[in-house]
Amino acid sequence: MTTYEELLQSMLDKVPSNVDKREGSMIYDALAPCAYFLTQQAFLLENYPDLVFADTAVGGYLDLAVSASGLTRKLATAAVREMTTSAPVDTGTRWGISGIVYVVMALLSDHVYAVECETAGEIGNQYSGAMDALSSVSGITAELSEIITAGTDEETDDALRQRFYLRVQLPATSGNAYHYQQWALEVSGVGAAKVLPLEDGPGTVTILIVNDSREADLTLETTVFDYIETVRPIGADVTVGSPEETAISVSASVQLDGSGTLSEVTAAFRDVLASYLRSLVFETYRVSYAQVGGLLLAIEGVIDYDGLRLNGAAANIAIGDKAIPILGSIDVSGV
Repeated sequence: MTTYEELLQSMLDKVPSNVDKREGSMIYDALAPCAYFLTQQAFLLENYPDLVFADTAVGGYLDLAVSASGLTRKLATAAVREMTTSAPVDTGTRWGISGIVYVVMALLSDHVYAVECETAGEIGNQYSGAMDALSSVSGITAELSEIITAGTDEETDDALRQRFYLRVQLPATSGNAYHYQQWALEVSGVGAAKVLPLEDGPGTVTILIVNDSREADLTLETTVFDYIETVRPIGADVTVGSPEETAISVSASVQLDGSGTLSEVTAAFRDVLASYLRSLVFETYRVSYAQVGGLLLAIEGVIDYDGLRLNGAAANIAIGDKAIPILGSIDVSGV
């Protein structure tokens, strides 16, 4: 793209040589703002296609790009948790923990309440323990415990883009398997879904789901089931469940180059291995021994490794078609 300086000079070159064109002259001061404006417009025009096509659009532009296909970004949802108190409290009272506020929604059983986080997103899932009363409650203690419905963050650009690809590339129609997959993915918090048609006989559909972190999440099952019941064809018998989890434990000895400690290498390897395992969910049903070795060798500070074992064996690990791999123990020792 032509720069501001190049465009300005090109404009000045068109001015007769017997006219003062030095910086600060009347001609220069008249052309400089025009050159700046035209350069800015050229930049916008050059980048405009990236803003209108779903492959490259981001943020609000991506929302607009996929809206013609009937897709909308999944909004953040608030976590609903269990709170146990030492005495009865009123609905609507507010309680805090680590700067996060929860509101009492309903009584579940004696001194056990459903509370909803005032801040939408996964942050509502993170803390447990003693809570501070923020309403006029005297002498009552409270403890935040189980997750009833997990909070979810707003759908990312990448996740929305992948749903768009599924919508336009797969023949989802009339309640076929692709249609059930799309319906499951429309629920906030669902990161991936696998559909098993006729799993329990004619007219049955089984859907396995994981959350945005590609982990099994039992709290999503009822929400997904209830939503699909509102959109599925009449007569279908739907079951929504979570996949089994196959833990992948890795052990190896490594030779280091001195640029990092063993604990730093182990932490970095844990992160990349977890990311690799998440990428396999509902896509590939084998954990590759060679790829895990490649991940370990690519860690900064590792020169070589020996004795690599996946679940105790120097071999690939097969994952069942109703299972997902999850990170198990990591045992990395120095040579």
